[in-house]
Amino acid sequence: MDPDDWLADTRTSYDTVAVSYAEQIRDALDGLPYLRAALALFADSVRSGGGGPVADVGCGPGHVTAHLRGLGVDAFGIDVSPGMIDTARADHPGLRFEVGSMTALGLADGSLAGALAFWSLIHVPDVEVPAVLSGFRRALRPDAPLLVGFHVGDGSRLKTEGYGGHPMRVHVHRRQPARVSGWLRDAGFTVETEMLLDPEGSTPGAILFARRRG
Repeated sequence: MDPDDWLADTRTSYDTVAVSYAEQIRDALDGLPYLRAALALFADSVRSGGGGPVADVGCGPGHVTAHLRGLGVDAFGIDVSPGMIDTARADHPGLRFEVGSMTALGLADGSLAGALAFWSLIHVPDVEVPAVLSGFRRALRPDAPLLVGFHVGDGSRLKTEGYGGHPMRVHVHRRQPARVSGWLRDAGFTVETEMLLDPEGSTPGAILFARRRG
């Protein structure tokens, strides 16, 4: 596989489903109290560190970015899909959203007071994850928090149909928290907290709270 194919496939797939995806998850956080609690804890951590810009990397239609803004965080969104960014701007006028890739963050060194990758690493191949996390570390200030959410499990599957029945071509990677924690430590983070979500359900998830070392 060409190493760039997965990124192009992800971009095209989410351009295709952007509107349908936004419609389905626009109010999703209302029914997810543990996710809201995690975001509130993350926001408190950013504020206690003095505040500043926070990047929601892989922001999709911007619902998490907007939620963080409601919590008093200076959050902005980045996504590889121009269609998602257009949808985010339409849904949340006045907030900052830009097209970009987590594989090559166009952010200055040490410019972020926090970052999150909420179920956006799930399409990144294993071989690319360490470089992505190193990019997060570069852009974060020392001791700034990073919040990572992902599907828990083993193996990958090819998703060929998505939201609203539209065609997609993305690999969805499930990972064990210990593996993601290991990548974070190797990239220069301290993992502070691990939260499991719906561990007995069909699609369990995890959230890791990490902090940039040094």
